[in-house]
Amino acid sequence: MLSVSCQETGNDIRFNDFFEEEDSRQQVLIPDSFTADSARQLGTKVDSIFKYLHKRKGFNGTVLVTKYDQVIYKGAFGYADFHRKDTLTTQTAFQLASVSKQFTAMAIMMLKEQGKLTYEDSVQQYIPDFPYKGITIRQLLTHRSGLPNYTYFSDELWPDRRVPITNEDVLNLMAVHQPRIFYKPNTHFDYSNTGYSLLAAIVDEASGMPFATFLQEHIFEPLEMKSTFTFSKDMAVLTGSLATGYTSGRRKRTPDYLDTVLGDKGLYSTVEDLYKWDQALYTQKLVKRETLEEAFTGSRPEKKKDEDYGFGWRIRQIESGDTAVYHGGLWHGYNTYMLRNPKDHSAIIVLSNVTNGSLNYLKDVRKLLYPVQPVITVSDNTKQSKAASAQL
Repeated sequence: MLSVSCQETGNDIRFNDFFEEEDSRQQVLIPDSFTADSARQLGTKVDSIFKYLHKRKGFNGTVLVTKYDQVIYKGAFGYADFHRKDTLTTQTAFQLASVSKQFTAMAIMMLKEQGKLTYEDSVQQYIPDFPYKGITIRQLLTHRSGLPNYTYFSDELWPDRRVPITNEDVLNLMAVHQPRIFYKPNTHFDYSNTGYSLLAAIVDEASGMPFATFLQEHIFEPLEMKSTFTFSKDMAVLTGSLATGYTSGRRKRTPDYLDTVLGDKGLYSTVEDLYKWDQALYTQKLVKRETLEEAFTGSRPEKKKDEDYGFGWRIRQIESGDTAVYHGGLWHGYNTYMLRNPKDHSAIIVLSNVTNGSLNYLKDVRKLLYPVQPVITVSDNTKQSKAASAQL
């Protein structure tokens, strides 16, 4: 068995020690059948799928796929800007949309380890004017707060959409107008962008620094995620290659007043930086393993659910029967997807800047990486035993 990591460069795969200095890194045994040649063959099949999606389904974006911590495929299809014909590369940054939530959750977990908050703290401990009682940090993390969606009530309550709205403004709108809550806290799972914008505000208060600064200093810089940043009006000038968002009809989407709210969205990154993030989650570089494990643990007591939710991660069984964690995102011309399978340390990272539904076909990639395992019945076992006995 091998227990090393490697990275694709062009058509070659080279070994590297990006995180090998971490003695506590979670290791995965690589079967003998997984060779450099088999990795290339798998990468070629992934390439065929995305070439088809680009040509037939309009996929425009970047891709990075791993298996056993190794990058088996990375590619870029189409343009960062259709007007200028800027070609996409795997170093192009995209708005992550709701894939941003896992970073917000990590900030909360880090502050919990630092003793600056607990998951059972009420929102009022950090935001005294918050008008809804009985909501905890844990309920914000797991979408069980029942809060109304700020992207809807802001449309009604924000006086001038030419003026950007901030996380503090959202809190002020809630304090003054008290939009009706959807459910009593902890009675239902109800996906909430408002909850994660509140978590960003709590990071501000608990850490004593702006949410964006906390992410930069405590996550992006330690992991050398040099192309990852939060939304700002100056980001086009301050950053390198940046993808422009488009609708399905390739109509350019420009930022609007809601883009300045952070926590639920608002992060920009590249597939290569997200690979660094994926790999860091197999270490204890950011938080202890037992702390991170809760992020991947379900929180929904409801029966007959197809999937669960941890802290910033959805949890569900994939085609092979393995339990994976993932999240998707859709916002203002960007469509994103990140899936991790801890069993074989694999990941599928896809960033697109055209919201045309092409990411709905990622099941073909999952079927390739995680084929359905045959079910062995009792009769099958009996036949195998008899065949083995006959050969003795």
